[in-house]
Amino acid sequence: MDNISLKGIKNSLGPGLIMAAAAIGVSHLVQSTRAGAEFGFALVWAVILANLFKYPFLEFGPRYALATGKNLIEGYSKMSRWALWIFIIFTLSTMFAVHAAVTMVTASLASNLTGIQLSIPVWSGIILVLCILYLVKNTYALLDIAIKVLMVILALSTVAAMILAFLNVGYQPQPDLLKPELWTVSGVAFLIALMGWMPIPIDASTWQSIWTIERMKQTGYKPKLNEVLFDFNLGYIGAAVIALCFLILGALVMYGSGEQFATSAAGFSNQLIELYTVALGDWAYYIIVICAFTTMFTTTLTVTDTYPRLLSHFVTILRHDKSNQTKKPSSHSGILIGVSLGTLIILIFFGNQFRVLIDLATTMSFLAAPVLAYMNHKLIHQPEVSEEFRPKRWLYWLSVSGILFLSLFAFIYLYWMLIQ
Repeated sequence: MDNISLKGIKNSLGPGLIMAAAAIGVSHLVQSTRAGAEFGFALVWAVILANLFKYPFLEFGPRYALATGKNLIEGYSKMSRWALWIFIIFTLSTMFAVHAAVTMVTASLASNLTGIQLSIPVWSGIILVLCILYLVKNTYALLDIAIKVLMVILALSTVAAMILAFLNVGYQPQPDLLKPELWTVSGVAFLIALMGWMPIPIDASTWQSIWTIERMKQTGYKPKLNEVLFDFNLGYIGAAVIALCFLILGALVMYGSGEQFATSAAGFSNQLIELYTVALGDWAYYIIVICAFTTMFTTTLTVTDTYPRLLSHFVTILRHDKSNQTKKPSSHSGILIGVSLGTLIILIFFGNQFRVLIDLATTMSFLAAPVLAYMNHKLIHQPEVSEEFRPKRWLYWLSVSGILFLSLFAFIYLYWMLIQ
């Protein structure tokens, strides 16, 4: 690989894995598994296309950060006041639902792991306190270390479970496994919810840009573009592969079994663990519980860290615009605690609405995706991005195609919901 050294890879590796850790949560454990359980292999194409057409807009995050030394939020602010406010409004409208969804799943798995039967809001409160205590020092390094270890464990166990499921279940191709009823109101609603967070919402490109800058500060090394993209592609492609693994597990073990996908977080966590134990055997129960919990805890930890960072950047940029003077960043610890308390309130009132909360958050993300995709496409071609950092022709046209793809399916969803 041109212009890539082992030292450069070592110093650059991190942000892409953190993105993968944030991605391999609800979208994978919940939505991908549910896609296989309810539709067999019929939605494999949706997972592949969502990963393909979202690729440019998420890749533009670290690309822009390396090119300018700024995160995407600062880029939106410089590009257009409207772009900044669109992103702020979208973040504020989805933040608590997203945070609550991932925390809820983590809490249900904690109950399975410990055997302590507490309510979801109580377990969620415990999880959020643990995250706050871990993150209160406001150091990227702590997050970086935890992610790298846990991601390796998850990837190996998931791929192993999928392979063994093929061997143990004895897959026999059946027409109804490939062509279940999809084009109904409920089917289209789930299709959009699946692609909404597949592999992760497009607004995560701003997270990636922030992590890229934090990594450069941590190491004191400014990587080459190919080194940053190696890290991004490792995390992104890995997340896409694991999404397919979860869909296959759901299809092989649950589809056609007569078992309905659980509507509660606790019920879902039991089904998820059962997927693995059917494939690997009962001996693997505790290994799987630990892997599943650490996966979701990593996602919750990442989300708990990221939203306060975004809000801190919002406040800093708006203060700077108002006074035309550089202001000190807002207190990260105070915002961290405030966001977690807001999430806990949502969980207290909506903790029993597991599927509703997740489908709402994922659908909102997908409907906003065409706008955010266009913003990222336009931003990466701004004058402050030098020619060497701009997308090559294939990536440019994939970006244009992605905007059309996301817009088309957003229109299809609105048509089915409003007209049918």
